[in-house]
Amino acid sequence: QVQLVESGGGSVQAGGSLRLSCAVSENTYSRGFGWFRQAPGKEREGVAAIDSGYFTSYVDSVKGRFTISKDNAKKILYLQMNSLKPEDTAMYYCAADPRVRRSLKVDEYRTWGQGTQVTVSS
Repeated sequence: QVQLVESGGGSVQAGGSLRLSCAVSENTYSRGFGWFRQAPGKEREGVAAIDSGYFTSYVDSVKGRFTISKDNAKKILYLQMNSLKPEDTAMYYCAADPRVRRSLKVDEYRTWGQGTQVTVSS
């Protein structure tokens, strides 16, 4: 089963940037991927997704600020986050599933990483 390991989280002031990475143990061209986040007391929500090609989708709250991408040669999924806001504070998870095509739905993904914390201060 594919394994996912996130990194790149941290603390940043509002308006700053972070780039999250998700190392994938198997190929990245035959499955869809998503980035999700969960703040304390809230449900996990989909942030961005990319299909087995390069088509992407985003939740409205991050459009124009976040960019999902992947490097098939390095087997790494990225989430570039710019213009960060305090409401972006959450644990961020990457997820994968060979059946998924740009879905932001939590229950459509079978494989998850352990998460990386992002904290944005005002």
